[in-house]
Amino acid sequence: MPTISSRGKEIPASPIRKLVPLSNAAKQRGVHVYHLNIGQPDLPTPQEGLDALRSIDRTILEYSPSEGLLSLRQKLRSYYNTFNINVDVDDIIVTAGGSEAVLFAFMACLDPGDEIIVPEPAYANYMAFAISAGAKIVTVPSSIDDGFALPSVEEFEKLITPRTKGILICNPNNPTGYLYTMKEMIQLRDLVKKYDLYLFSDEVYREFCYTGAPYISAFHLPGIEEQVVLIDSVSKRYSECGIRIGAIITKHKELKESIMKFCMARLSPPLLGQIVAEASIDASREYMLMNYNEYVDRRKFLIDGLNKIPGCYSPIPMGAFYTVVSLPVDDADKFCEWCLEEFQYDGATVFMAPASGFYTTPGRGKNEVRMAYVLKKEDLAKALKVLAEALKAYPGRTV
Repeated sequence: MPTISSRGKEIPASPIRKLVPLSNAAKQRGVHVYHLNIGQPDLPTPQEGLDALRSIDRTILEYSPSEGLLSLRQKLRSYYNTFNINVDVDDIIVTAGGSEAVLFAFMACLDPGDEIIVPEPAYANYMAFAISAGAKIVTVPSSIDDGFALPSVEEFEKLITPRTKGILICNPNNPTGYLYTMKEMIQLRDLVKKYDLYLFSDEVYREFCYTGAPYISAFHLPGIEEQVVLIDSVSKRYSECGIRIGAIITKHKELKESIMKFCMARLSPPLLGQIVAEASIDASREYMLMNYNEYVDRRKFLIDGLNKIPGCYSPIPMGAFYTVVSLPVDDADKFCEWCLEEFQYDGATVFMAPASGFYTTPGRGKNEVRMAYVLKKEDLAKALKVLAEALKAYPGRTV
């Protein structure tokens, strides 16, 4: 029997999706499952995007240019300019979702054995993409006790070696909801400048910042313009996860040429997705504000509810639509499985993402889960009740 690759063995299972078989089995038993595990918004896709999809009258669904449709890239440039991200059309390369953007950025920037420093907990799929590129994720821990603030510069510098090629951040952050301050971003700027590193900046949640503090893009930091690799996606801001459209933005000429080789090898990003994404950029300010306000309300409702449950603690997330929650359990992985396999309350259970999958340091996140507040408040209320009852019944509870 042929064996699978060591890469295939090493790549981690997604903490967001690995329990899907248990969720499906629960549904087959007639249990209603409240999905707090994945950032799939339940808010409507812009009507402009849906109308564009319905009105497609092409007789041939052809390849698009490997870098994406020019008209989409022009609209993206205008969109970025509204956030004072001043880039040219040629700096924008359209990808099949933000995931492909991360993968191609790693493949183009990193050699096997190279290292990237990432604050943890971090978006779980970064590790999978690093393994695909033969690179190594080196983590600097942040703590729930201070709301997952950026670790000190000294902690980063301890980890820099001759193999270090970059620092990766997600701002606003998935999974923690943390929003980096200008002071923290300047510290990162100084680090990448001092050590001649890339700054990979995943900014797909820029529309969702809740503190009144300004959103700081990596492209707002003077002096490192050619070291910034910005990752973007339309999935979250337009509720369009299924069209798989993202982008890499860089001013580094040689890097753009390298990324384009990977783009040409996969031929083109999804044509229909690009058509929908281009139209969705015209979504009204009222549409964006409606979604923003809904997430503000849900955030307060969920965090207030969680912190009323004995033994639970969640910091107040400042952006995105996630939070990492400390639970009074012996093992959050086991608890999440138990909720889907063995527990129901009033015909329902909850599906959460164990936070251990967002850490690479063994043992970290053992009693934490990530939750996404992508359900309406009525459903969040029911999910909170189910969670509270589950914590009372769980054999491994610690309070």
